[in-house]
Amino acid sequence: MKVRVSLASLALLLGLLFAGSAFAVKPDEVLADPALEARARALSEGLRCMVCQNQSIDESDADLARDLRILVRQRLVAGDSDQQVMDYIVSRYGEFVLLKPRFSLRNALLWGTPVVLLLAGGLFILLSARSRRSAPANTLTAEEQAALDKMLRD
Repeated sequence: MKVRVSLASLALLLGLLFAGSAFAVKPDEVLADPALEARARALSEGLRCMVCQNQSIDESDADLARDLRILVRQRLVAGDSDQQVMDYIVSRYGEFVLLKPRFSLRNALLWGTPVVLLLAGGLFILLSARSRRSAPANTLTAEEQAALDKMLRD
């Protein structure tokens, strides 16, 4: 009996935990045309909520996410293609609004610089270790050796 109650409680808790994102898109936002609504949902999944930053606007309850969802739907109703809608949103909010950033030279430099620095550091360590190993040991001149021998004997 206790196991059943525990399982039911767990199921209810999990249902409530995951239900928040299911209710993010309000009924008044939903488009009448199912094809346009499907496109709007697909686009919304790729846009970041600027308030939550870890959720798409489709999952977020924030007011800004709602405004973005409405803006996406307005642009689709106006006849924009998916690419035009994304370009419009990015031009207004910057590339940070994309959950998956576009490939660009700037992004390549951002992600590639640490790799290049690690490789350069490894190469520097390797070359400096080799030069220390191959450097000849300083030998004493005959006069210095004689002076050292004399000091050790005394």
